[in-house]
Amino acid sequence: MKNKQNEVILFDGVCNLCNNAVTFIIKRDCKNHFRFAALQSDIGALYLKKHRIDPTEIDSIVLIRGERAFTKSSAALRIAQKMNGLWPLLYVFVIVPKFISNAVYDYIASSRYKWFGKQESCMIPTDELRDKFLHK
Repeated sequence: MKNKQNEVILFDGVCNLCNNAVTFIIKRDCKNHFRFAALQSDIGALYLKKHRIDPTEIDSIVLIRGERAFTKSSAALRIAQKMNGLWPLLYVFVIVPKFISNAVYDYIASSRYKWFGKQESCMIPTDELRDKFLHK
């Protein structure tokens, strides 16, 4: 089911907010744009290395689109752009200067465990969603 047109979303596999966001995205990805991998997984580490992203400096979401990697608010807005419904309208916020949108993003990311909790291990996809998750 993997093909070159799929974009890859790397997410914090132990974060409840991130896991809920993945489920949210899957439900609105009717055109099957995205595949997913936990940042903590081997394949997540390979993507981070390939795109020269320091895993100690990224803690919640990365979007891999072709040969480019997007992080923080840039990733979130580009993901929304491909979802069904009215979510693509959020892409208009790409005009907000990155230092502002990333500050908001960083505030939420830094508080996500406190607000939403954390799991002991990475999310395990159900059988019907297994093809959407990358693994070695």
